[in-house]
Amino acid sequence: MIVDPAPEDIPTSDEPVPAPVPRPRASTAVVVLATLAIGYTLWAAQTLILPILLSMFFALVGNPILRGLQRLWVPRYLGAVVLLIGGLAGAAALGSQLVEPAGEWIRQVPRELKQVAPKLREMTKPMQDANRAAQNIARAAGGETSSKPVQVVRTEVNEPYKALAATPRRLASVLAVVLLTFFFMVYGESLQRNAIALLPTRQQKKLTVDILHSIEREISRYVLTITIINLLVGLALAGALYGIGVPLPEALLWGTMAAILNFAPYVGPLIGMLIMLLMGFVTFDDLWPSLLPAGLYLLLHTIEGQLVTPIVLGRRMRLSPLVLILALMLFGWLWGIIGLLLAVPLLVCVKLVLARIEGMEGWARLLE
Repeated sequence: MIVDPAPEDIPTSDEPVPAPVPRPRASTAVVVLATLAIGYTLWAAQTLILPILLSMFFALVGNPILRGLQRLWVPRYLGAVVLLIGGLAGAAALGSQLVEPAGEWIRQVPRELKQVAPKLREMTKPMQDANRAAQNIARAAGGETSSKPVQVVRTEVNEPYKALAATPRRLASVLAVVLLTFFFMVYGESLQRNAIALLPTRQQKKLTVDILHSIEREISRYVLTITIINLLVGLALAGALYGIGVPLPEALLWGTMAAILNFAPYVGPLIGMLIMLLMGFVTFDDLWPSLLPAGLYLLLHTIEGQLVTPIVLGRRMRLSPLVLILALMLFGWLWGIIGLLLAVPLLVCVKLVLARIEGMEGWARLLE
């Protein structure tokens, strides 16, 4: 069915149709300078930006739970208080169980590392002999003497009060994250509605609401799924380490470490492999048992990364490994360990926004 246009919509000869005004395009130099300025601002203002991003992230994850509590006639502010108290209590309980083995292991590391050195020398002895022989041959061929070069050793003066001075700042950051999370949970929806009301057209409002609901739904699902998978990986590693003779408190410590590091793909498991390798050399005396914890960690990570996570999350949350590594490098350089943990959720948010905007679907597929 074709509907004729209204008479006032038909242009007449007396009313020329205005030509569309082309949108001005910025030059490449301006775009590069703006990108550098934004990157520098994100790095310089990380003390202000990171608590806000973390609190928004926690509030985004907790919003579906708050809506479920509201259906049970629980006020939103009361549900936010329950969620925050539950999360802080769980973190405190876990920390109380892990602080003793972590402190004991840290105290033992300097002494145990002296025992690791002979094992490492035994493993690298063939390569050292070959390298020494090659150096002797090169020195004899060049007519050089066997005198050793002078080595310059740099010393660093430790500041005993540096860590003490940084403690109040860290406590203030944690308190800011907790308070901002509470206020985002309680007042975030009204702030979101008021911001959407400022948009000029109904279509833009509908699109914005659709994007925000999609981000909230997908990020909550992603974080919940990844958290469950990482907890299972941590429990499996703790059980495997306990099975090969590691004490239970230390096994729980390394399982918790593996679960946290697994939130940063590729980079986190690589760090975990190195830590497991060091832990094996410190815990066991023989060579092959020393390599067993790292082997178990590699096996569990391979099963999780190549089989479990792709099946559970599916293609919708798939990200290109190259784009993911670049994002981890960028956010890790900007914000350190917190940037590594936030890189994947931020990248998923960007992909969801691009997929919802008309004409930007190709950029969303580029991230896959």
